[in-house]
Amino acid sequence: MGRSFESVRQGTKATAERWRRARRALRAEDQPYAERLAEMATRHSGAGFYAFDDPLESALFSVLIEILKEIEKRHVDP
Repeated sequence: MGRSFESVRQGTKATAERWRRARRALRAEDQPYAERLAEMATRHSGAGFYAFDDPLESALFSVLIEILKEIEKRHVDP
């Protein structure tokens, strides 16, 4: 029997798609950043599937992990 609700992974991907659509409303110079955020949101959707009940929380957690990795990389590789 199938699920009657979407999984966290599906919800995270849907959130990323909404962020991609919202990108079009931004100024041209900001659009690549919106695309990067949408990409970051789905990068850890598998882990979010196990850890979170809320797709938005999963997406934000993934984005924050990726941002922290980029910050750390900049401090290591100047």
